[in-house]
Amino acid sequence: MLVVMQALERWELVTLNDTEKLREAKAVVNELLVDIFNRILAIEGESLKEKGVKLSMSEIHVLEAITKTDEATMTNVANKLGITVGSLTVSVNTLYQKGYVSRERDPDDRRKVIIDILPKAEEVLEKHNDFHNEMINSIFNDLKLEEDELLISSLRKLSSYFKQ
Repeated sequence: MLVVMQALERWELVTLNDTEKLREAKAVVNELLVDIFNRILAIEGESLKEKGVKLSMSEIHVLEAITKTDEATMTNVANKLGITVGSLTVSVNTLYQKGYVSRERDPDDRRKVIIDILPKAEEVLEKHNDFHNEMINSIFNDLKLEEDELLISSLRKLSSYFKQ
């Protein structure tokens, strides 16, 4: 929180020319995005650990990507996550050994490996979804975001930008 406060104070207190304002604005946005991302990830990990989840956030996000991919082949899931098939293979091997996923060769095309989640993974994803719902509800209750159309519009633009 201190980093965010310092960034906002710098932004509000300094009178700068246009070039300096742009540079400072970029620095503030960078600090805020990094801080928000890191804080959410840390809170998410701690919350899930308290609920008995013994997987890393990366592993949980692999499980989530499997469920959100139409044809969950290794290639399609890796593309959804923006990682290489080799990186996904390491995670899937671990999740397979822990009993969270199954994997089978496609009978019609033996080059394809189809992965699916097992009931044990469904329990983890339910806890993960509960965390996200609680987080969003808390944010809306505390910050009255439904009234902040500019923020919602800006978040949509950011999301769209990062999907490119």
